[in-house]
Amino acid sequence: MTTLEVDGLSKSYGTVRALDDVSFDVPGGDLFGFVGSNGAGKTTTMRIILGVLRADAGSVRWNGAPVDLEVRTRIGYMPEERGLYPRMKVGEQLVYLARLHGMSKADATVAMEHWTEVLGVAERRGDEVEKLSLGNQQRVQLASALVHGPDILVLDEPFSGLDPVAVAVMSDVLRERAAAGVPVIFSSHQLELVERLCDRVGIVKSGRLVANGTIDELRATERLQWRLAMTGADAPPAPDGVTIVPDGAGAWLVEAASADVAQAALASAVYSGTVTAFEPVRPSLTDLFRDVVSETEEAA
Repeated sequence: MTTLEVDGLSKSYGTVRALDDVSFDVPGGDLFGFVGSNGAGKTTTMRIILGVLRADAGSVRWNGAPVDLEVRTRIGYMPEERGLYPRMKVGEQLVYLARLHGMSKADATVAMEHWTEVLGVAERRGDEVEKLSLGNQQRVQLASALVHGPDILVLDEPFSGLDPVAVAVMSDVLRERAAAGVPVIFSSHQLELVERLCDRVGIVKSGRLVANGTIDELRATERLQWRLAMTGADAPPAPDGVTIVPDGAGAWLVEAASADVAQAALASAVYSGTVTAFEPVRPSLTDLFRDVVSETEEAA
């Protein structure tokens, strides 16, 4: 399986440590969400992957070999700051960018037509970029990252400024690219979207990767909780090893050391009233991000 590996990247600007031994890998077909506060090191990492910046230490590999110029031509990159020519027409610009990656004019034109259609800007092919809305500029920017059929996608805040319809379209595109075997890395401050879309997530804080794993791995807790909703009882009984606390009208939080123990609490509740819901409670990615960042700051 094709894999993009980021191994031990470090980068300093004078006395400022922008990256500190950052390592992760993105197999082909994975969507990797890269999250962190502004200035945490996300863009620096992406620029090193692209070769725009040189790391002080560490390496970037594709299929086990160092990423060189040839591999970088197979990367689709979307910068946070739009990098399009504002007075160039959309269609002409996308064909031009595809040809810079080695495509023939005919193939580049077909690819331009395909991606502007998919991303909903086909009717704006003859318009100058600067005349588009910010959301449509963002769609064209994504098209520029896709038009040459890249083997790797690196996207910096691709959902910024998009309306819900455009977010859905872009999400579908990223899923489709991942399903085709492309490793996809993207940064975003929209943590609910990252949680819904990504296979794995890396959380970066002050240049250090402080958490990395699947959504389920990151949301796992030592003490399990369930939310119990029922009618016909003031409070459900608590078997041994179970803690039950109120969580609003007709609802309780059930905390237990294992699922089996929680099932005993559910069985007791069934005898006490009518159970209308019993579902696991796990921290959201937003909660996790806040907790991880806070713990890191306290440790510092």
